[in-house]
Amino acid sequence: MVWSRAGCLLCEEFIADLAALGGAGTFEVRDVDADAEARSRFGARVPVLTADGREVCDVHLDVRRVRALFAG
Repeated sequence: MVWSRAGCLLCEEFIADLAALGGAGTFEVRDVDADAEARSRFGARVPVLTADGREVCDVHLDVRRVRALFAG
């Protein structure tokens, strides 16, 4: 899941980069401000990529970690 915020250019870039790595459709995008728990957990630190409830990377896409995630 990608936690993002409306109007966040960094979030848009993160999602585009994730899609370029083959992650398009793989991750649901959610608005961090629409979820009180997520907003409390992440605050201004968005975008955040999570998988199975664990943080994979935040703010900038960690290509190495994402590729490892895709590899299983």
